Amino acid sequence: MPQRLEQTERQELKQKQRLSSQQMLQVKLIGMSIAELEEKIKTELYDNPALETTSPVEDGEGGAELETDAYDGGGDDERTEQEEREDDFEKALEDIGIDEEMSGVSTRERVVDDDYVEPVYGNIVSFYDSLKEQMGEEDLTEQQQYALEYLIGSLDNNGYLRKNLEDISDELAIYHNVEISVEELEEVLRILQSFDPPGIGARTLQECLMIQVNRKPNGLLKEKMREVISRHFDEFIKKHWDKIRVSMGLSESFADDLQREIRRLNPKPGAAMGESVGRNLQQITPDFIVNTNEDGSISITLNDGNVPTLKVSPDYTESIEEYKKRKGDLSRSEKESLAFYEDKVNKAQGFIDAIRQRRHTLYATMKAIVEWQRKYFLDGDEADLKPMILKDIAEKTGLDISTISRVSNEKYVQTNWGAFPLRHFFSDGYVTDNGEETSTRKIKLSLKDLISKENKEKPLSDDALAAEMKKLGYPIARRTVAKYREQLGIPVARLRKET
Repeated sequence: MPQRLEQTERQELKQKQRLSSQQMLQVKLIGMSIAELEEKIKTELYDNPALETTSPVEDGEGGAELETDAYDGGGDDERTEQEEREDDFEKALEDIGIDEEMSGVSTRERVVDDDYVEPVYGNIVSFYDSLKEQMGEEDLTEQQQYALEYLIGSLDNNGYLRKNLEDISDELAIYHNVEISVEELEEVLRILQSFDPPGIGARTLQECLMIQVNRKPNGLLKEKMREVISRHFDEFIKKHWDKIRVSMGLSESFADDLQREIRRLNPKPGAAMGESVGRNLQQITPDFIVNTNEDGSISITLNDGNVPTLKVSPDYTESIEEYKKRKGDLSRSEKESLAFYEDKVNKAQGFIDAIRQRRHTLYATMKAIVEWQRKYFLDGDEADLKPMILKDIAEKTGLDISTISRVSNEKYVQTNWGAFPLRHFFSDGYVTDNGEETSTRKIKLSLKDLISKENKEKPLSDDALAAEMKKLGYPIARRTVAKYREQLGIPVARLRKET
């Protein structure tokens, strides 16, 4: 009898967990090193005008939250970066005159604790090298590459191109035998102006500011900023905001908001980077400092490096309150402004919360590691490192294993015994003959010591090493001996023989 095929419907209820955008942000920040975090914060400060820096004293958080001595990994300047930028902007406007000449910007020096030597892994690259690195990401012809390098070499200290393209075209032809038209140079210059920091390669202050505005998200605010810089630039540099407001038909409150946003632009993108812009990108800086004191106490500090304390702009929150007071009587542009402000404030607060959560997670993880490996941190003897896996620290902290993995990945800790990657403290365990659990690292150290003491005329085979290790209380198999020996970079017996 033939079988019949029947089609049936069945409902299933499945639960899927998806991370919110806030959780995704927290996950990303946790995985970042201190240098990467510094760059991320700089980007957020540039992209979100509702996010500002403040002094640690105002915030009341800092080292007190971590129950540890404060570590000063950055400057002690009382003035915030935003205040300095606004002052620089004012000075630029005052100094430009008719020909828009601008004086150099003095950069803040970083204050470093003399007792702390920062380990550097990698090279320090210059501002010039940083721009050349960005060149490598472009698909350029040989002629374009040569011209772009020449343009970069022609930038002044503020990141401006002061030579006109006609002169550069002539110089390339006469002195470098490179024939390139002014129109082709314009195209190459546009490539340079797409590099970071925004505004680099501009020929005038007006062009510099417009490049930065063009990178902002589309909306009413961007549209009005473009109008001010393109159509009312003379009034703008003379600070005639009343004329601008009347000419553009803006309300006083919106004109104030617009002025505040334009003041956030950077008139000197090159000077802001300095000669050692690549330092933070190229070095590995310890994310933690663990100090073992003479009385046996151990202090843990998060290295905040040049990370500023952040806050939501009071100007933005006050503007929102003002708009909400007369919510039923808002014009279309004011409603759009309110929506813009609320979005920026929410994102700023979310970013601040994510930074705070990152600090808490990193500190909790490092504290658990120190407690687990306390003996090692007291004496610095690697043989005292106990077996420890991600699951152990996850259970001790109550955090997820994936979170512990992100914290320990590419993070470094400065100890009394040197600087180490966090992964250095993790290793599997092995049960000895007497029932004690020891770390594979300790077994490897014993194996290495055993080989160093062998008779070099008759070096021990892996079988003989396994037998000797068993006598020491480590009953490991011959294949395990071979694996550990290879991991230690030690050759086989016949290659260790000395006559």
